[in-house]
Amino acid sequence: MTMEFETAEPGRNLTVVPPGVGDTGTIRVLVVDGHPVTRWGLGRVTNEQADMQTVGEAGSAAEALALSAALLPDVVTIGISLPDRDGLQLARELRDRNHNLGIVILTGRGEDDVLFRALDSGASAFISKGATAPEILSAIRHSAVAASSFTAPGLAQALRRRSVEPERALLSPREAQVLGLLQDGRSVPEVAGVLYVSLSTAKTHVARLYEKLGATNRAQALMAAVRLGLGNQHLAEAGKSLVRA
Repeated sequence: MTMEFETAEPGRNLTVVPPGVGDTGTIRVLVVDGHPVTRWGLGRVTNEQADMQTVGEAGSAAEALALSAALLPDVVTIGISLPDRDGLQLARELRDRNHNLGIVILTGRGEDDVLFRALDSGASAFISKGATAPEILSAIRHSAVAASSFTAPGLAQALRRRSVEPERALLSPREAQVLGLLQDGRSVPEVAGVLYVSLSTAKTHVARLYEKLGATNRAQALMAAVRLGLGNQHLAEAGKSLVRA
């Protein structure tokens, strides 16, 4: 059975259910996605389950952060594309706020690098929007009881590919330079000076680097780079590029 989004009112606001309201043992789900139809469809599917209740929905990261704090859901499902922030950055912020929160990343992008970014963000599960309803519901149930673990279809295969294939260039040469400068403790204005670019351009480079690494600050970016094995190769390339410059 796949999720069906037929019928009338996509994007309508779900009834917001305050903390403590609902059956004991029910998994309280907050649905976050930039697409109203997806929010409505997933909310409908979860509400049809005897052990689940959709307590609210959000169309942006800002709304998700506010509702998560107010509603105290057990699980948050997050679409990777949001209008105001990358969904994986939102996952990282939610994880930093609550280590017991179940986080399910739903995406139409199944590339290995996205899967590993989801793992690094602290998500509990990663699954395609094209998965069947039982698969998505299973990911939600897993996240409710094992928030600190990680499950994803194809994870074992992705890990094998990562171990035997040459490392792909996740970062551009310029992003590798920025990573190296951040590791050296340079500020963003200093990055701009070393690279001979405007402050605005330097901020853009840093923002793109953070997005690729699923980070929201310098410390998270450097930790992600280490976990993804980017440090040695990319920092060496950055040094060569700076010498050539």
